[in-house]
This record gives sequence, C-alpha cells and structure tokens, in this order.
Amino acid sequence: MAKEKVLEYKGRPLQRTGNIVYYGSMADKYIIMLQILDTKKVKDMDVASKVSVQLQLTDPSIKSRDRIVKKSEKDGFWAAMDVATVWLERALAQ
Repeated sequence: MAKEKVLEYKGRPLQRTGNIVYYGSMADKYIIMLQILDTKKVKDMDVASKVSVQLQLTDPSIKSRDRIVKKSEKDGFWAAMDVATVWLERALAQ
C-alpha cells in the first residue's frame, strides 16, 4: 500500500480545501487559516491577489469566532505565507 504524500512548507503540513489553506497541525495548539479572497488571471492561471491570514486555536470546545487570535489581509499568497510562518512559529514557541 502506497503511503499518502503530504504537502509541507517549512516542515509543517499544508491542506487545501477550495479557497482555504490550513497551515500547521491540528495536534498543535495553534494553526493558520489562509483564505483566498480574490484572484487575478496570469496567462491562463488564477493567482491569489488578496489573502486573509488568521492564527487560530485548535481547541474544538471554543466557538469558531473565539478561536481567532490574530488576523490580517495580505496582497498575494507568498506575502500571506511569510506572515503565517512567523505567527505560527512564535505562537508555538510560547
């Protein structure tokens, strides 16, 4: 049986569902949710032009809106990933 490959960025898993990308592990205290709010066409490909970044607690007993610790909007997916990486590393280091 083949082992399923997991996409990772800087050693942490990435999971995409539609226009939402989760960065980090649900086993940790925090996770990042990146939501693609707007896209633009570059040649024949849709590229994220505005992305919402949220640092969230993973505790399922907390209401979803109360799980948000930090949030921001960035222009472009890689700018959002830069912020996401820093926020997640700092939050998990505490």
